[in-house]
Amino acid sequence: MTASSQPNESQEINLSDFETTHRSGPWLNRFVFTLSVLLAVAHIYINTLGTLPELWVSAFHFAGFGALCALLIPANPKWRNSKIAMIFDSAIVLALVAMVFYIILFEDALYNRGVTFNTGDWIVSFVSVALALELIRRTSGWFIPFLILVALTYVVIWGQWLGGMFTFPGLSLETLMYRSFFSTDGMFGSISRISWSFVFMFILFGAFLVKSGAGDFIIDLSRSLASKMIGGPGFVAVLGSGLMGSVSGSSVANTVSTGVITIPLMRKAGFPARFAAGIEAAASTGGQLMPPVMGAGAFIMASYTQVSYVTIISVAAIPALLYFLSVGFFVRVEAKRSKVISTQGDDEIVVSEVLKGGWHHILPLGVLVTLLVQGFTPTYAAGISILAVIAASFLSKKHRMGPIEILDAMAQGAKNMSTTAVLLVGIGLVVNVISTTGVGNTFSLLITDWAGGSLFFTIILIAIASLILGMGLPVTASYIVLGTLSAPALYNLIAESQLIEMMASGTLPEAANAIFMLVDPAALATLAQGMPIEQAEALLAQVPSDFKGMLMDQALGAQTVAMILVTAHMIIFWLSQDSNVTPPVCLTAFAAAAIAKTPPMLTGMTAWKLAKGLYIVPLLMAYTPLIGGDGDELLRLTFFAIFGMYALVSAMEGYLEDKLSIVTRALMLAASFMMLWPNLDLWIQGIGLALFLVVFVLGNITYKKKA
Repeated sequence: MTASSQPNESQEINLSDFETTHRSGPWLNRFVFTLSVLLAVAHIYINTLGTLPELWVSAFHFAGFGALCALLIPANPKWRNSKIAMIFDSAIVLALVAMVFYIILFEDALYNRGVTFNTGDWIVSFVSVALALELIRRTSGWFIPFLILVALTYVVIWGQWLGGMFTFPGLSLETLMYRSFFSTDGMFGSISRISWSFVFMFILFGAFLVKSGAGDFIIDLSRSLASKMIGGPGFVAVLGSGLMGSVSGSSVANTVSTGVITIPLMRKAGFPARFAAGIEAAASTGGQLMPPVMGAGAFIMASYTQVSYVTIISVAAIPALLYFLSVGFFVRVEAKRSKVISTQGDDEIVVSEVLKGGWHHILPLGVLVTLLVQGFTPTYAAGISILAVIAASFLSKKHRMGPIEILDAMAQGAKNMSTTAVLLVGIGLVVNVISTTGVGNTFSLLITDWAGGSLFFTIILIAIASLILGMGLPVTASYIVLGTLSAPALYNLIAESQLIEMMASGTLPEAANAIFMLVDPAALATLAQGMPIEQAEALLAQVPSDFKGMLMDQALGAQTVAMILVTAHMIIFWLSQDSNVTPPVCLTAFAAAAIAKTPPMLTGMTAWKLAKGLYIVPLLMAYTPLIGGDGDELLRLTFFAIFGMYALVSAMEGYLEDKLSIVTRALMLAASFMMLWPNLDLWIQGIGLALFLVVFVLGNITYKKKA
């Protein structure tokens, strides 16, 4: 019996909890379905064959998905069935359509007037920004509209009143509205372009995969692989959520779609209800870290760093693997402690049978990876992979995709995209203010100053900022804002730490020495022989900031510099995920709690504990070559990181195959540090591994004796 066919009385109830207050009705459903299909077709054309101006496409993108949000989500949940509210929202749809035609028809006239606004320009730009704020409020709450208003008014009103580093002389309202609406810097800038190209095509690809039955295949495959493992149902959640999240890109949607199956399975096997919900939340959060989609983060990261999308998803794979292993270690520890049993029916699911019935679901992913590796653009690769999903579905007897199924997948993909689209368009306004005012550089300097130049404390500050922002911002928006503000500071500190190591070891390239001749010619002899860390730090501090970029390029090389920039953004992206599982606002944990019927806040605390990899792995990124290292470095680093994280989990839980005493718990903590601490000698890491293995084996022996 497959996972999809098993009865689950809680499934219908729990799913309905997340339908929010969307409108429905015969005529509305037909109209929304038609609009969604048309939007999908239009975006496929734009991303494959179209050559329209980006401003027009971005305006169309916002108008189309804004119309879906206006029709489906009323301004107030109580107005769901109000005809007056429906008339008002229909007017919003018409205003969005008029906005697109205005840009197409009157953009040239604006430039012919020397970018001087007339009455129509003022009205359309103000109304469009106001509609963006209102639609984001409906879909994401008040925080983001408030943040946008603070940013916009900073430029024209109160920025000039501030003293110190954050003072800004101000821009005219006309300049602000032009940059926000008509230019490719604001609402319809780079973030919007990422939304209508990469993000939409991959969300559509995910919708086609789900429609083709890939979701059932993933759950069945996870159950078959985990059925013989200790704590099998818990590993089903880890594997299933990781695989689903790799294409869905939404942690809450991942939790709801897989949790209705995995959480009851875990509870039936003997896992505590709160632990089951926490595991599902932690695993679903990791779905946004798993290539290829990464919750739209990979596409935005590629745009920010100018490093190829293929490179980013390739270096993201090992950190994501470490995260899921860390969650899996918690599963095994709790399974042994709670004496979890295998669930009835899992033994009936055989890997070979699952693969025999669903191997064709792997073909589209193979097509996607092959096209990306061959150098095709992500949008083109996603488009061809959608065709591969349709073709592969005919190898199945149950999920063949005919015209109706194809239209359903298009409509579902468009509806899945609607809230993300309006959010990313609105966040473009904040990014525009940050780049226009230079507040991003100011904030980076401030972070460095607060942290005292310490890389560790800088990461701590970014983690705190991400948690605060995450209370009101979705993960992708939080990453965009934090990446714009703090990535430069983090990049500089990581690059400088590597540069200082080279100076201390005397391995600085000859080309880089020329810059130090301008600072301290007497230091050249010392540079060749190496110097204490403190002396290297003092010497580097004398280099003018204008020359540091050149020094890093010459000393580290372009490839290493690019990987350091990716590392900085990857750390911020990972830390941005913690709001999913960290109280007081942790929507992913709350979704899991609703399915498990456990207290939301306590479930959030449990999920936060189980997701400790969100903090450990970024530290490894910062202090080791986990991003961009060579093969031997990565092999050694990954090997010891796996056992180090297992040792840390056992120290936190006080359990490893059997209950740990205070002494063995302390030994496991020491062993974890020996294996995880950066740049330690191999023999020290070996001692840590030996300690772990001895305690593991002894614990296994005592556990079997008790059984």
